Amino acid sequence: MLPVTAEASCPDRGRRAFAGADVLVTGLGATTPLGGDVPSSWQALLSGRSGVTRLNTPWAEQLPVRIAGNMSQDPASRLDRIQLRRLDRSQAAALVAAQEAWAHAGAPEVESERLAVVVGTGVGGALTMLEQDDRLEERGPRALSPYTVPRLMPNGSAAAVGLLLGARAGTHAPTSACASGAEALAVGALLIRSGRADVVVAGGTDACLHPLSLGAFARMRALSLRNDAPDLASRPFDHDRDGFVMSEGAGMVVLERAGFARARGAQVHAALVGAGVTSDGYDVTLPDSEGQMRAISAALRDSGLTGADIAHVNAHATGTPVGDVSEAQALQKAVGTHPAVTACKSATGHLLGASGAVEAVFTVLTLEHGLIPPVRNLDKTGDGIELDLVTGEPRRTPEGAALSTSFGFGGHNVALAFTR
Repeated sequence: MLPVTAEASCPDRGRRAFAGADVLVTGLGATTPLGGDVPSSWQALLSGRSGVTRLNTPWAEQLPVRIAGNMSQDPASRLDRIQLRRLDRSQAAALVAAQEAWAHAGAPEVESERLAVVVGTGVGGALTMLEQDDRLEERGPRALSPYTVPRLMPNGSAAAVGLLLGARAGTHAPTSACASGAEALAVGALLIRSGRADVVVAGGTDACLHPLSLGAFARMRALSLRNDAPDLASRPFDHDRDGFVMSEGAGMVVLERAGFARARGAQVHAALVGAGVTSDGYDVTLPDSEGQMRAISAALRDSGLTGADIAHVNAHATGTPVGDVSEAQALQKAVGTHPAVTACKSATGHLLGASGAVEAVFTVLTLEHGLIPPVRNLDKTGDGIELDLVTGEPRRTPEGAALSTSFGFGGHNVALAFTR
């Protein structure tokens, strides 16, 4: 079990059986703006800290947005020099999170043909692409790294984790914008349910804090402009929200077939009991509440749950004026207004393709420890948002299941249902 403070523990948690659940969560890993691993990120989230800071780099001064959520611990400090030469920053983050998740699961002894990896990303190795293009322009093609292609390809993170673990049941890389990490967990559950794997390491990663990406999102008017108050900038569901804060990091989860996990005596932290994946067919950037509602409803059907069974929602909630209202309406229609809702991006910022996986980690911890993290920076709830939002201090979660929602440009919608 992950270490938590005495007041964060909940002694009666874990007494219920996981009867009927065929996909169990046995390991968690993450590197985020709040901490370099899961325990430090979780404790910072519970304490209400923000991982958003001012970008203290010369290139940021030219930009209209000069705040972001850097990983609190550089993944380069935890990998050797030879590894780093072969990895993009997003891949290094994925490897660090996967190592933690694998160790947390007790390094399962599983046949390589029964071990799969699914790692989603929204941007992939964009930093490598931009860096190597600069080299090409300045010094010519002979200056390019021989590792450029494996570092920039979108499946590079999945490949790196698969090679680390020797996975031979499939290495997959869903690319569905900001829903990528959540969709990776949905794919992982499908691999187990279909009998193709006993163990799946699934998650998401992104690391592309660069003038091009920040400038492009700012040009869309998607980012918060609160440069003078970084810790107050990410404001999901708040009346005065003005956009999301771009961040970087990775989250990984070890999923196991229930029979396999029980046979080896694994510690189980939650069950992934349902997943819903839909697309809007509506607009490449504008959210569609109906498509989001269909994903939530699909996750409920897949899990055999109803809206009344949901006690907690870890919302996608990026802090954009349009997106938060759309999600609130989808939750109100598909689930109701009774669940206690949190929005972790208020503390972490938006980790793009990693966000769904990191928030799934936090959802599992919420169920395991019985504490819902508070939403930061929520001074006045925005119009059209009729939800039970957790603010101030962590709240004890009532008995019931939890949802984690993720949505992405292109009309990608994913909802994950967990029980404890």
